[in-house]
Amino acid sequence: MGMTSGVEGFRPPNAEWKKMKAVYDSCEKAGIEIPDEVSKFFDDETPDENGQTVDLGDAVSEWSDGDMSEGIEVDLTKLPKGLTIIRFHNSW
Repeated sequence: MGMTSGVEGFRPPNAEWKKMKAVYDSCEKAGIEIPDEVSKFFDDETPDENGQTVDLGDAVSEWSDGDMSEGIEVDLTKLPKGLTIIRFHNSW
């Protein structure tokens, strides 16, 4: 089994995020289904306290030295505005 790596960016919670999170939390507490609009807002994931996930697009690319090293490069000049967190993750 191999390892996969990824990177994602976050904008801090704004008024819309907080409103959607309140709806999400209320539905969870009541044991009812999360509305589609709210679920889509959070990309069908549990809301992350760091805020809204942002697609990093072509700012992120795979890198390899052609021999023994490979990874992810992030072109800082191509990052979307307003990011406060960039998260790198590995999964097996």
